[in-house]
Amino acid sequence: MQLVYGEAMVESAQPASVFKRSALALAVLGLLEIEPMHPYRIQQLIKQWNKDEFINVGQRATLYKMIARLEAAGLVAEHGTSRDAQYPERTSYALTDAGRQASREWLAEMLSTRRNEYPEFPAALSFMMVLKPARVAELLSARRLAVQAEIERIEGMFAYVQRITDNPRAALIESEYTLVLAVAERDWLDRVIADLGDGTFAWDPAHD
Repeated sequence: MQLVYGEAMVESAQPASVFKRSALALAVLGLLEIEPMHPYRIQQLIKQWNKDEFINVGQRATLYKMIARLEAAGLVAEHGTSRDAQYPERTSYALTDAGRQASREWLAEMLSTRRNEYPEFPAALSFMMVLKPARVAELLSARRLAVQAEIERIEGMFAYVQRITDNPRAALIESEYTLVLAVAERDWLDRVIADLGDGTFAWDPAHD
């Protein structure tokens, strides 16, 4: 069976018991805990609440495909359609009992289990010895500037949210985690750059 939503066409997905979880799938189920929604509203809320820093909803077709897979797996179900003068007919979706159970199982696994996501930066560090130490110091200094800018951006977001909500930590707990990591990375970069600068950390590059 094929399911068609807008421009997205997907094959019938796996049953709920073997559905491969993802950040986007969890976000859809989590938002449908609030109330039934159509895909455009789901995308709007993810962006409005700054969750798009962690959940990729840049392409609406990707969201439609995910909802089609969730429906085929029995985790969401069509709730109804609506139409107004400005937009074409929109289908809204509701969370099923199976979807509610799956979202809780995924949350438990994702919160409790550390997963190797193979980020690029550690891979680059493991081969940086092909460059000269001075060049590595230059590149890490550029990264340090970017990390500091990210720290300041998150701190500014916290200051703003504190003015508009009574519970900013609950609203931005994932950003708090990102901030802790960014501060730790900045401090580590400072130490490595200093060691490269004074020669206490050095090597002979593979090729000059």
